[in-house]
Amino acid sequence: MLHPIPLPAGMAISAEIQPGFESILTPEALAFVASLHRQFEARRQELLAARVERTRRLDAGERPDFLASTKSIREGDWKVAPLPADLQCRRVEITGPVERKMIINALNSGADSYMTDFEDSNAPNWSNQITGQINLKEAVRRTISLEQNGKSYKLNDKIATLIVRPRGWHLDEKHVTVEGQRVSGGIFDFALYLFHNAKELIARGSGPYFYLPKMESHLEARLWNDIFIAAQEGVGIPRGTIRATVLVEVILAAFEMDEILYELREHSSGLNAGRWDYIFSAIKKFKNDPDFCLADRSQITMTVPFMRAYALELLKTCHKRNAPAIGGMAALIPIKNDPAANDKAMGGVRSDKARDATDGYDGGWVAHPGLVPIAMEEFVKVLGDKPNQIGKQRPDVQVAASDLMDFRPEAPITEAGLRNNVNVGIHYLGAWLAGNGCVPIHNLMEDAATAEISRSQVWQWIRSPKGKLDDGRKVTAPMVREIIIDELEKVKASVGTDLKSYERAAKIFEEMSTSERFTDFLTLPLYEEI
Repeated sequence: MLHPIPLPAGMAISAEIQPGFESILTPEALAFVASLHRQFEARRQELLAARVERTRRLDAGERPDFLASTKSIREGDWKVAPLPADLQCRRVEITGPVERKMIINALNSGADSYMTDFEDSNAPNWSNQITGQINLKEAVRRTISLEQNGKSYKLNDKIATLIVRPRGWHLDEKHVTVEGQRVSGGIFDFALYLFHNAKELIARGSGPYFYLPKMESHLEARLWNDIFIAAQEGVGIPRGTIRATVLVEVILAAFEMDEILYELREHSSGLNAGRWDYIFSAIKKFKNDPDFCLADRSQITMTVPFMRAYALELLKTCHKRNAPAIGGMAALIPIKNDPAANDKAMGGVRSDKARDATDGYDGGWVAHPGLVPIAMEEFVKVLGDKPNQIGKQRPDVQVAASDLMDFRPEAPITEAGLRNNVNVGIHYLGAWLAGNGCVPIHNLMEDAATAEISRSQVWQWIRSPKGKLDDGRKVTAPMVREIIIDELEKVKASVGTDLKSYERAAKIFEEMSTSERFTDFLTLPLYEEI
């Protein structure tokens, strides 16, 4: 049965209302979604159109720079609003999808905070989105539990601070329309969580806290801020109660970090260095530049010039404005059956967090509960018992536009690196189509961001005159098609089940990496298939 619940005028839902979904999809909550859609959808569409126009200019050779029109904001003496108590200490943040076992384990992990994810680590099929909301409603009230494989899971007395990541501006919720128009996936996720949980969170001494993904400009931040103002009034909570951390994961946003903080200043809880999407965005934004070509993904670390400039500029900008600076994800995960490989992986996590802490970051991300103690140890070494190091200012950091676009290294590009991109792309896309958006592959925790690097690099290497392997061979579409055949067989052998989704994934990867037109986000065509 599609509609066992009354819907607001003008709203339609084209998906099944499974048992329990009515606790989230209440008439009042859906009316709140519809109200925000009617107020703000036109602006979202204008901003998405502005992205298209900006891409056209970049493809024509324009290069980004700091905005002349907002120089007074960058040079002004202003600060974000004081942080709530439970957002002042975020030394280690764990992330993962809105799946029940993950939520319980992450909240119990010993991390200071947990970013629960409706976006890149979650395949946004209808069931995942609504079940995720049910899980979070129970988590906020501390009633969430699970019996699985003879084990019982429930929350500890002390748990991490909960932060929710809704979908980005580019993603729709295709199952819900208002006057025939799809609602924003981000507004849908945000509105349902806020409506059901804001007052309960406040009563428990916390609040509705969010991570905002894929932001490309301060005008997109302004839209979120205006939505926050309207939403707080709509649910009857004080203005400024909502707090949001912005993921700087698009290279264009790195030129507007001050402005983004300024737009959200009464609702801001800082910025995060979303490194994997940031690398993908650099490839996407400069894909047609004949001088742009990055080496194998494994070579693009946080210490290469353009990534180092971005990380330090983000840190300096946040602390200047009394805002937290949160480091990005170490994608490495524990390796159970190979002690030597595990030691190497854990050493990589340790050095990543030690660098962030020493630079001045207030915290960093991990993808697995087993990494929390290592990350915590490195931050505590630097911070001691201080909740953060916002007081550590970095006037020594002087980053120019040219530093943010110092795209090195360009070599090596290897056959192994090319094959790894293809393998990861097929493996991840196949898992996503099967409903899993967060997948351990080759001892790394992969989500949509890392899959985006894989397919965009292949697309760009085919087209760039610099896209040559270290043995001199030019990367070509026929070469990639042959490798796809080989790597599909390896993926199928490693997963052993649901092989049809991986065969479809290989076809999608081939289309995306060899077609003339570059698809902005791989999740856009994928979403239409689930």
